[in-house]
Amino acid sequence: MAKEVIEAPITGTIISIEVKVGDKVEEGDVLLYIESMKMENPIMAPLNGTVTEINVAVKQVVETGKPLVTIEY
Repeated sequence: MAKEVIEAPITGTIISIEVKVGDKVEEGDVLLYIESMKMENPIMAPLNGTVTEINVAVKQVVETGKPLVTIEY
């Protein structure tokens, strides 16, 4: 199977994680939310697959490019 690593598009704080390892996701499903400049930004699945890794935790500050979630498809 192939893997897709979803990276942080912006610097911010993880405010919620909507999936767990093993969850099946579809393109457009919300994986987590990042707060940046007082705005909640949803990070969505770019494809259908299964969540195999979650590399962040709630309240963690992430920089642009930080791996957030890995999806196998």
